[in-house]
Amino acid sequence: MQIRTYRAAGGVVLDAADQVLLIERWVLRAGQPTREIRLPKGHVEPGETDQQAALREVCEETGYCGLAVLADLGEGLTEFDWQDAHVRRTEHYFLMRLTDPGRSAPHFDSPTAEEARFRPRWAANLKEAASLLTFASEQYFALRGLDHLQADSPMCKRIHHEETAR
Repeated sequence: MQIRTYRAAGGVVLDAADQVLLIERWVLRAGQPTREIRLPKGHVEPGETDQQAALREVCEETGYCGLAVLADLGEGLTEFDWQDAHVRRTEHYFLMRLTDPGRSAPHFDSPTAEEARFRPRWAANLKEAASLLTFASEQYFALRGLDHLQADSPMCKRIHHEETAR
């Protein structure tokens, strides 16, 4: 079996109320209609940084392009078999804040591309997003975003300051 490796980057995107932007589609898997709820992400193009790719992919897949990166959530390796190949995809996610709630049309290479089936879906918060996401690797990054926000909260900063002052 051929091994295919590539890098992908994407975003865990929050709006002003800390709702989380997800994407949802129906696809055929093993001949059965299957609903997938995902984080927006895609290939890192040659000459592009992971962060640039993440911002571009979120914009292309969702139509939400006014984005600010809040934190680097790290990367993970996802492996799966697809069309006679074993795929090894390194996924790098960034926590992002929507800076403009306006949405334009998503950008796809083709209207029949698999990505064109995705529609935006909002989760109430990161915990709900993690419970809705189809794949464990993406659930992990939603929870990393939650950990980051909690560690960055004023209460956590005050506790950390008090502990280091001792």
